Amino acid sequence: MTPADLTRRARRLSWLTVAYNVAEGVISLLLGLAAGSAALVGFALDSFVESLSGGVMVWRFSPREMSEEQTERVERRAGRLVGWTFLILGMYVLYESLAKLLTREAPQPSLGGIALAAISLVVMPWLARAKRRVGEELGSPALVGDSKETLACAWLSVALLLGLGLNALWGLWWADPAVGLVIVFFLLREGIELAWSEEPVGGCSSCHGDWVAATVGGGAVLERG
Repeated sequence: MTPADLTRRARRLSWLTVAYNVAEGVISLLLGLAAGSAALVGFALDSFVESLSGGVMVWRFSPREMSEEQTERVERRAGRLVGWTFLILGMYVLYESLAKLLTREAPQPSLGGIALAAISLVVMPWLARAKRRVGEELGSPALVGDSKETLACAWLSVALLLGLGLNALWGLWWADPAVGLVIVFFLLREGIELAWSEEPVGGCSSCHGDWVAATVGGGAVLERG
């Protein structure tokens, strides 16, 4: 696949991320309000944050002609923006998890919520793998970082499924917030790494010296110099 093809694929995957997460967020919010489920409402907010991250990637791979220095600057800025979405999501999940543990709030049974979480367990890992593969081939730490956030959202789907399922079947109200606290560690660690890094992150800092910007087929791409 040429650099131009990879860039277009990165842009399409980013648009798909935005579209899916907006739809997922709206559906999850409606189901959460109907069932009085804080877990589903939190899942909806997670979806909206992930759509924000996808939007950053749409901006990152939008058609433009850039020098090598500009490419590095945009890549670093995009990585930091993705990092801040990690931190926002992590703090929210931390708050929700602790609040539910303290108040012993149990999510209400929701077959729609369980189905939505199951669908996300299929879609999110596929999106994460596709974006990571394209990001590594392009030498884009920001897209690799965004793929990690998509994978984190898949784990949040696991948490939602466990929380709703175990509570519905056996009344284990604490399952959802307990799993949420485990995910918080991953979110905050990755967010700090991305948001405060002075170099292009994701283990690809050396690849930027080998790429220069070019416009091929109407899109901004990275091409070996």
